[in-house]
Order: sequence, then C-alpha cells, then structure tokens
Amino acid sequence: MDSMLERALLTTFRWQSRHAMRISEVDQSRPPAPPAGPVALYVHVPFCTALCPFCTFHRVPYRERASGRYFAALRDELRLYHSAGFRFASLYVGGGTPTCAPEELVETIALARELFGMTEVSVETNPTDLRPAVLEPLAAVGVRRLSVGVQSFDDGLLRAMERYDHYGSGAEMIERIDAAAGTFATLNVDLMYNLPHQDQASLEHDIDVVLGLKANQVSFYPLMTAHSAAAKIRATMGAPGPSRVHEFYERYLARLRPAFQPQSAWCFSRTAAAIDEYVVDADDYVGIGSGAFSYLDGTLYATTFSLNHYADRVSRGLPGITGKRSFTLDDRLKNAFLTGLFGLELRKARVQARWGDEFEEHLRLALEAMRAIGALTEDSTAWRLTDRGMYLWVLMMSEFYESVNRFRETMRAGIRAELDAVEEPDLRHGAPLSPVVGGAGSPRAQT
Repeated sequence: MDSMLERALLTTFRWQSRHAMRISEVDQSRPPAPPAGPVALYVHVPFCTALCPFCTFHRVPYRERASGRYFAALRDELRLYHSAGFRFASLYVGGGTPTCAPEELVETIALARELFGMTEVSVETNPTDLRPAVLEPLAAVGVRRLSVGVQSFDDGLLRAMERYDHYGSGAEMIERIDAAAGTFATLNVDLMYNLPHQDQASLEHDIDVVLGLKANQVSFYPLMTAHSAAAKIRATMGAPGPSRVHEFYERYLARLRPAFQPQSAWCFSRTAAAIDEYVVDADDYVGIGSGAFSYLDGTLYATTFSLNHYADRVSRGLPGITGKRSFTLDDRLKNAFLTGLFGLELRKARVQARWGDEFEEHLRLALEAMRAIGALTEDSTAWRLTDRGMYLWVLMMSEFYESVNRFRETMRAGIRAELDAVEEPDLRHGAPLSPVVGGAGSPRAQT
C-alpha cells in the first residue's frame, strides 16, 4: 500500500484501536440486562496440551482436575444467563483447544442446546483430535462447524512453530482432515501467513494443499502478535522479515477463486451454505469463561483472566465479568462500520433500522475516503468491499485484534503465578482480581 490516504487511515485506526477503548474494573453482581432478541454466544476454553510460541490467546496447560472444575463453572454460568432471560441464536466454542476434554465439552454443549435451543454450533480443535472418539460425539450433540488449527502444512514451519512434534507433519494433517470431511456441515482449516522465514514456495504449497483438501472452508490470517509473543517468536522461529502481507493476500485471492469464494475478508468457502465463524448480523454477543468478552447495548464487558477467580465467582452465583467500558455513540458507529463491512457487505436497510440517519452522518468522511481509494463501492442497497477494501480490512482488523492481544497480555501478567504453576494449582480459592488498565475486545477476537 503506497497511498498516503491509506496510510493515514491505518495510522488513525491504529491509534483508535490502542487508545480509544479502556476497560475499568468492576465487580459485576449479576449478568447485564438481556437484549430483546437472541444474540450470539461465545464460550472460552483456555486449555491446550501444548502452548505454541506465537499464540497470543488466553490459554493454559491442560490439567484434568482444573479442567473439570472449569467446565462445571461454565455450565453454571450458562444456567445463570438462562435465568437472567438471555436467548442465544448461535454458539461458538473457542480456546485454547476445547477438545482437550471432549466429554466435558460435549456435556457443556448439550446443556447449552437444552437451555437455549440454538442449532448453529461451532467448535475449534487441533489436528490430533480429528479422531472418531472425539468427532462422533461432537456431531451427535449438534456441532455443525469444526475449525482445525493447522497454521501451515510446511513441515519446516511446523517445526519452527513447535507444532510438528505435537500435532504431526503436514502429510499426517492432510490425512486426518480428509478423513473428517463430511462429519460436519462445515469443516474449516485455519492457516497463518507472513510467518518468519516463510517464502513464496511455502505459501504456494499451502494453497495447493487447500485446493486439494476435502475441507470446504479455509481461514487465512496474517501473523498477529503481542509483545511477549513477539519475543517468543524471535527466540523459537527467528525474527519476522519485512511484511509481505499484501503480496501474500493477493496471491491467496487469485488462487483460491473460483473454487473458494470469500465470506469475510479472511474466510473462504467452497459453498455459500458453509457456516462462517464471523457473525456479521450479531450486533450484541455474550462471552463466558475466563478471558472472554461481551458486547451488549454499547457496553463492552471483560471476564476475569484468572481461572481460579472465575470458578470462585461463578460458585457464588456471580457472572465472570470483572471489567467494563461504555462506548460513546461515535465508538459504537465505528465498531458497526468496521465489523459489519468485514463480512464484505453492509446492507443499508439494516443500518437504517439500527441507527437511522446517524450512521452516514457520523461516518461520511470515512465512507468518502474508502470510496476514494477504491476500497468501497456503493449502490442504493449496500456498501460493499472491493478486493482492495478486503485487504485494507484485514489490516484494520489485525490492528484491532492486536489491541485485544495487548489487553490479554496485561491481564495475564497479573496472574503470572497461577499460569506458571508447575504443580496442579489449588483451585479451592479465588485468585486476586488482576488490575484492568485498558484494552478492547470482540467475539471475532476471542480466539
């Protein structure tokens, strides 16, 4: 990108994403007031059998006893939101690796569906859990979308990411993914690009594999880091080279079409019926579990990052919420603009019904700038992203998510002793609430 206007837009957005959203500590005694209609539900499961050096999400080493208490707390918080009058239209379970404890996961999904009746259920997993003992119970309990964290099929990159020994070679992952195809309505593969030492040949290899896979969806994410993750990446994978995000992204678009069509700026599906993790129509959403975020009626809520504190709060009949920020109207409109168009199209009728004339009045300059640089087209029914706009939105959403990563980093620093515990942690007592100094969140940024 060499346009001065594009650089100015990104610089402005970077500043806003880092400084405009600050979360203050609260002691929430009950769930927020439920919206009038159904909303999206995100459930965070932070456990992983291996902690990858590039990962900036809230995750902890899997321990059976800690996992059992944590899932029990999740189910209790589901009941709490049900009693508060919430209705949920969809469920997304992310992590971590939710399938670390498949029996607990299935019990939790079954309860959520019993309480709320949602039919759209998505779950994240890793390649080693693509086995019948895990997949069949998930399909039986109503999971319709499974997302597999692959990152790359290049064995050299897998070794550098410390994934080869834990999750297998590229060839082994291909075999497991193809064997799992057909079990779920949507089988998604998550891949990363712009990794240190990744070259054009490696990129082309990943695209070749995707085009030949039986999976019907792929999500390509640029490498996104926080300060601590960047240090680990340098130590384990090497220093990141000059950014080639634009070059790599254009190559993905050129080669994936027409076999795959974009559903969002970084998710591509073989069929229009495939379920995307990105919920474009969800103005409000609830996140439960340690480190999750909710956004309800213009207010952002953050749950405690301490697993001990989370389980303790829920055992006392309290929600996990320990942070809160109320957005201004301008913040809310900018968020609607950013997240709405990430799904490629923003329908004017929907905007008018939600915001009236205020949307265009507040965002007139941004809309004109996007049209001026060829990022946006407009007709009487909608605003739509062009290919150039899709790339710009990838950059903006990456900046947004990195602001979430910085918040996670701060919160996790406050519970370092809990995270670094070598022995099974004592889960009888809640850890002190970590200080909340600022950050941002989104359900699309949860995992």
